[in-house]
Amino acid sequence: MTTVQGMVADGFEGVRDAFEANFADHGDVGAGVSVFVEGECVVDLTGGVIDPVSGTAYGPDALQLVFSSTKGVAAICAHLIAQRGQLAFDSKVADVWPEFAANGKADATIADVLSHRVGVPVIDERLSLEQVLAIDPVVDALAAQPPVWEPGSAHGYHALTYGWLVGEIVKRVDGRPIGQFVAEELAGPLDLDLWIGLPDDQHERVVPLIAMNPGESSVDLADPDIAPLLEDLAAAFLDPNSVTNRALHLNGAFSLGGGEGMAWNRPEVWRSQIPAANGITNARSLAKLYASCVSEVGGVRILDDETVKRAAEERSEGRDQTLVVPTRFGLGFFIPSSFSPLMGPASFGHAGAGGSLGLADADRKVGFAYVMNKMSASLSDDPRTGGLIAAVEAALD
Repeated sequence: MTTVQGMVADGFEGVRDAFEANFADHGDVGAGVSVFVEGECVVDLTGGVIDPVSGTAYGPDALQLVFSSTKGVAAICAHLIAQRGQLAFDSKVADVWPEFAANGKADATIADVLSHRVGVPVIDERLSLEQVLAIDPVVDALAAQPPVWEPGSAHGYHALTYGWLVGEIVKRVDGRPIGQFVAEELAGPLDLDLWIGLPDDQHERVVPLIAMNPGESSVDLADPDIAPLLEDLAAAFLDPNSVTNRALHLNGAFSLGGGEGMAWNRPEVWRSQIPAANGITNARSLAKLYASCVSEVGGVRILDDETVKRAAEERSEGRDQTLVVPTRFGLGFFIPSSFSPLMGPASFGHAGAGGSLGLADADRKVGFAYVMNKMSASLSDDPRTGGLIAAVEAALD
């Protein structure tokens, strides 16, 4: 039986049951889940092992790379700057980053960037992984890149480029690289284990990701509403010239393959700042951050109600030019849809490849996060997070 450790407040025992079920029924290896309600931690659990061979416990000191759950952190940075009056989302990107006006992007807005409408989910220049990790080459390539579609006219998931776009905007407005901004404005005040750009002295705490098994999926392939979309997505994913493939892998610089082929398990990738994908944290810290967007946590409130309302307003909806399936975005966050149900109509957040998720519910003042080392191939709502969220909602109701 999987060992689970941590705390659960009275009334939230069902979340522990759901967490334990993830190991028994959904293949979890090592994972963490945390929930805050009205600023108080009511669930903080870790369980399983770092890897099945060693059997070392996945405990509260474990750190996990959370892929695109990082995008929500980057979005919070942008909203905090805007809340302070330093940034207007309807202003042009070129107002703060003049080089970005090149090749038909002069009228692109900062809102276009945050809502995946800016039209640069890919870059034509083929950069090595080393060049990408140096940051400046990919930022320069994005500034010069012609858009795939006219900015603002459609939306498509900017799987990797989103982070460097938001990061450069933050840097141009605030003066600090986004990793430093996260450390000083989010992690410091809230006492979080959260980094975009991990210091070397934290590397030994990182739990390597375990790649999904070939053919493994929790999606109902027999669902007539899903099957055609999956066929389109699979074809696009396998086509090296498609926007889908190029956006997810940055022309081959990154891989989700297993073992040594998974770039994301390499320390040099942890050190860099990839604000769309290489955030390293744990469930308690990610949940606490989201909780601070909708309530005070230990006397700290990061975003106010007006900012949260603006962040969660629909900006993009419908067929995604990158992911092929329908998606729905606010300003930097997933908002509830069939693709990403989250926690109800007042919730917003971001999932990451393989299953991680951070979110907040503005009405119920909830911050929630789940992180894991075993990646799944879920298309959208991972059954592990789905079960945990259902248990949280049952406890709240």
